[in-house]
Amino acid sequence: MLAGKPAWKRVLRPSDEVTGIAYFDDTLYLVSHQGAPRSQVLALRLGEPDLRRAEVVMPASDRVVVNVAAASDAVYIEARDGNIKRLYKRPHGATGAPVEVKLPLEGSFALVDDESGSSAAHPRLPGVLIDLQSWNAARQVYEVAADGSVRNTGLQPTGPYDQPAGIVATEVKVKSHDGAMVPMSIIHRADIQLDGRNPTILYGYASYGSTEEPFYSVSRLAWLDAGGVYAIANPRGSSVYGEEWYRAGFQSTKPNSWKDFIACAEYLIAQKYTAPAKLGIFGGSAGGILVGMAMVERPELFAAVVPAVGALDMLRMEDTANGVPNIPEFGSYKTEAGFKSLLAMSPYAHIKPGTAYPAVLLTHGVNDPRVEVWASTKTAARLMAATTSGKPVLLRLEYDAGHGVGSTKKQQLEERADILSFFLWQMGVAGYQP
Repeated sequence: MLAGKPAWKRVLRPSDEVTGIAYFDDTLYLVSHQGAPRSQVLALRLGEPDLRRAEVVMPASDRVVVNVAAASDAVYIEARDGNIKRLYKRPHGATGAPVEVKLPLEGSFALVDDESGSSAAHPRLPGVLIDLQSWNAARQVYEVAADGSVRNTGLQPTGPYDQPAGIVATEVKVKSHDGAMVPMSIIHRADIQLDGRNPTILYGYASYGSTEEPFYSVSRLAWLDAGGVYAIANPRGSSVYGEEWYRAGFQSTKPNSWKDFIACAEYLIAQKYTAPAKLGIFGGSAGGILVGMAMVERPELFAAVVPAVGALDMLRMEDTANGVPNIPEFGSYKTEAGFKSLLAMSPYAHIKPGTAYPAVLLTHGVNDPRVEVWASTKTAARLMAATTSGKPVLLRLEYDAGHGVGSTKKQQLEERADILSFFLWQMGVAGYQP
């Protein structure tokens, strides 16, 4: 410091690919995916801030390191293992590998809030607070003490439907067309029989590196109570396995996304959870690419398909009001490579006359600012003209809604009820037939 003015020194650059930082006692703990597509944790001493000399706290592995937080006792590390999250810790000044903290649920939590930037830990206090939830238990706030013990703080009261009995979640990895192992969570009542007769919904998104992590849903509980199975997949295009997994379902590699999804559907059938006559697929927005392409490539595999506010005509997306921001993710038709990629991932372009397509329910808000409503209406028209199955192609248009963001609770619940009822109707479940 000169004359009361600080002398700034650069510690990190964008090229260092650091995505998470925590500070304790002149040490920066860093999450970096430089040379580690699933990320690693480094410790950088500020007395000699040369990243080339940083200590590797948690090396790159099959886990995906998500974030770090520093408490007075240790650095805590949030990592993803398949679809679920795990918590690790290493005391400050210690050496060796971080130790896993055993949590009461296999689910998800966040050490750092993405919106507020607030941390689950404070460098003057021991331990961390985490908001932990799973596929079959609602969010609760847990205290992880310095000795590794975990207790429910009771800060979030348990509602009557927050921890339903008899619901199980199974984590599996499914071999895709090229050998890649795709993580999928399968949620159902413990008393179902694996006889191929269970109504089943397979959900996915697989774009923008967005990963489907365990979360609790009362609406999903309604499906489970009706005897249904609900499966959630993270195909390539998500970042469930880090940057490489994301890039393997991106632009020209996008076909991996729906091929992974189809492999998950085939797994559910092969393991007798369901059968094609009882299997539906569901995806929204960019998830419309996923379910739409699965449908046009394998129409015989599904009883029903629901693209919600679906991106279904990717060749025209670029010319819409929200089109330009999507170019980095999907490509531009103004280049040869981009045109080929967009054509390959555009369900509308692959609808073939004389094909027996599944039943389809396309939902959309007429005032959608992200995906134009005509993406659904023109796809519905083409499907109606092409299909020979005799199964319905329905449009559910909401004139007082957009992309789902900002919809009222009433609108959300009514749409979910219609979607679940549509699936049960098309799967032949008693009580849901006209």
